[in-house]
Amino acid sequence: MKSLLGALSFVLVCQGVGGLLHTFTDGAFDLWALTHRIGFLDGYEVYVSGVLLVLGVTVGTAAERLPGSA
Repeated sequence: MKSLLGALSFVLVCQGVGGLLHTFTDGAFDLWALTHRIGFLDGYEVYVSGVLLVLGVTVGTAAERLPGSA
């Protein structure tokens, strides 16, 4: 469970950072982010990317606090 949450955290952080970089560099990180490809998120990409980044850090912190190894 700990490794699954760690992997999920990594994906969420990458999508959040990629979405922010895509927005602020005018599309230079086109392959990283998925938020700009989802139609109903038009105009909210920055907010959604920020939420993904915060959620990824939160999930990663929760994964580190779980007891057990792996």
